[in-house]
Amino acid sequence: MTDTAPSLPSVREGLRRTRRLFSTGTAGRPLTFGALIVALVISLPALAVVATLFQPTTASVADLGQSMMAQLLTNSALLAGGTLAGVLVLGVSTAWLVTMCRFPGRDMFHWALILPLAVPAYVVAYAYTDFLHHPGPVQTLLRDLTGWGANDYWFPNIRSQGGAVFVFSFVLYPYVYLLARASFLEQSVSALEASRTLGQSAWGAFWTTALPLARPAIAAGAALALMETLADFGTVSHFGVRTFTTAIYQSWFALGDRVLAGQLSAALLGLVTLLILAERVSRAGAGYAQSRTQFQRLPDYPLTGPRAVVAFAVCALPVTLGFLLPLGILVHLNFVGGHSLFGSRYITLTLNTFTLAGIAAVLAVALAVLMAYAVRLSRSPLARLANRLTGLGYAVPGSVIAVGVLIPLATIDNTLDAWMRTTFGVSTGLILTGSIAGLVFAYLVRFMAVSINTVEASLAKVTPNMDAAARSLGRSKFATLAEVHTPLMRGSLLTAGLIVFVDVVKELPATLIMRPFNFDTLAIQAYRLASDERLAEASTASLMIVATGLLPVIVLSRTIMASRPGSPGKKSQAHKKGPATAGATGP
Repeated sequence: MTDTAPSLPSVREGLRRTRRLFSTGTAGRPLTFGALIVALVISLPALAVVATLFQPTTASVADLGQSMMAQLLTNSALLAGGTLAGVLVLGVSTAWLVTMCRFPGRDMFHWALILPLAVPAYVVAYAYTDFLHHPGPVQTLLRDLTGWGANDYWFPNIRSQGGAVFVFSFVLYPYVYLLARASFLEQSVSALEASRTLGQSAWGAFWTTALPLARPAIAAGAALALMETLADFGTVSHFGVRTFTTAIYQSWFALGDRVLAGQLSAALLGLVTLLILAERVSRAGAGYAQSRTQFQRLPDYPLTGPRAVVAFAVCALPVTLGFLLPLGILVHLNFVGGHSLFGSRYITLTLNTFTLAGIAAVLAVALAVLMAYAVRLSRSPLARLANRLTGLGYAVPGSVIAVGVLIPLATIDNTLDAWMRTTFGVSTGLILTGSIAGLVFAYLVRFMAVSINTVEASLAKVTPNMDAAARSLGRSKFATLAEVHTPLMRGSLLTAGLIVFVDVVKELPATLIMRPFNFDTLAIQAYRLASDERLAEASTASLMIVATGLLPVIVLSRTIMASRPGSPGKKSQAHKKGPATAGATGP
């Protein structure tokens, strides 16, 4: 008989690996344990959703779930496919033009192309519905010019699957644009020079060199856009497109079956997980080393005449259709039939919205600082794992998080109520379910990734010598965090808080499902009025959301302008060399 018992050296090696995994270091042990607890709590909604797969449901509801699954999968696949094509064409083409070509208006488009990020997709959907539906100004003008009657012509229906693809494409393309532009800026000039030396035109160099090098970044941007598409509720609900998010809402509120809602949430969570895995696989082994010449000024291909006009039009189209036109429609609607921004109703809505967003932003940044500092102190794999787990919530749709939060909260409330009835004869009712605390918890699950990534990146820039100097002066690790790191990271902390604040203001599905009774926000107000076809009245709340969303976009646009080659912040770092493509010709 062969002896299969492990040898003593292998056992020792296994013990050493286990100790390394759980080693946190004396300095960072409390913070690491705290980070693990936060990560476990943040993971509870996803675990609760997955657990519903093992719970029985009624036969009729089960049949209903099976019958709708094919429709939901088909609609989701069509939406995802159409949006993917749209964001790739718009994002990659505009990124290449503003990075590598020189034409009138290029400096403006560098930052203007990210403006659609300020407008939620459902707000754009409301604007285009009023603009393009039968009584709207476009079809009214068409009938006035031609004399046609209502049944004498065909006009595309904006409230359809094609309309949803149109809205998602022009609102979400900045995800691809930002990452593709950053990748083009980081590419080695020598690779582009080599392709031109071999006889490639500017477009040939784009297809054969620049685009393959940028593929990982483009795939990451496309994955973000697709996750937003799958997570959307307001747009598809307004356009009457049945997707997982609308089915989850109907299952919970119309059918009253939390198990079916949880199982649909689990299916949507599975789709998002597959999307993340596909994006990771597409990047596997796709790292490219850059030469020193990446820091030289990138070539500028001058465009004149018709080519300059085409480049301007290509960049102006998404800015116009994704931001300027919807904004103009909303402003017009507000003047025609909107509400007063300073009425008591909108003051209450604004206070509710900003209160939720402010609480969530402060908590998200505070927890992110502690978790990032735990990794810095302990350098433990467990601390890093906790941060990664906490950051996964950003990929989970808000409706899934809402269902995942409501299930454990309802269980806790029901258990507590049953115990109080049995022990004291008093009913406690629902304490956590439908509370502001539960809603803020859902926001933290959804948006902690934004604050953690920003804080980690900022903290990594602080040299460890600062820690050593502070400790040598008698400062404790927490005093070092408060007196050294926090002042150095002030700008990044404010940025992280601002982004979380705006994301909470725009969040619709989680707020719609979990808000307390008679506690509405600007997003809920806009959704309700638009659902009642009161689009002019919905424009007031929509404009408030857009105005709030412009804040991080302005911050981001300033960062983009500072990152451009030749900007004031870069001139001191640039090599004093001539253009890298002195002998290159235009496209």
